[in-house]
Amino acid sequence: MAISETAIVVDCSIGKGTDVWHFANLYGCEIGENCTVGAYVEIARGVVIGNNVTISSHSFVCELVTIEDSVFLGHGVMTINDLKPPSLKNTGSKELWRPTIIRKGAVIGSNATLFPVSIGKNALVGAGSVVTKDVPPGVVVVGNPATIIKENHGF
Repeated sequence: MAISETAIVVDCSIGKGTDVWHFANLYGCEIGENCTVGAYVEIARGVVIGNNVTISSHSFVCELVTIEDSVFLGHGVMTINDLKPPSLKNTGSKELWRPTIIRKGAVIGSNATLFPVSIGKNALVGAGSVVTKDVPPGVVVVGNPATIIKENHGF
């Protein structure tokens, strides 16, 4: 495991062989083995990440996100958990927050935005897509809002 001197890592569990690059901010999360956390990535409290996951630079993984094994997140991927932001500030509660799960082998293209959804096993989300609904396993989705353009793409 290599953690950059410029990374902020507070109260995290990080598996063997995982690299955390420059200026990453990790708070109270669990990261498996043989993962890569790119530069300028932020991972929030309570996030659980499996093994062999890549999170490319400038991505944000918010609370209530689970990422299973062998997932790839491109650069600048944003996750969202608050359906009526800023609900915590306005209500003092996380009651309106919802979880996101990214299943094993999924690929999320650069600059995609994921609302609270489930991304199916081996699904592919195209770059720049805005995902507002659950994505079935093994499909390709693109666009804003993301729609299925291909079934069973072969990953």
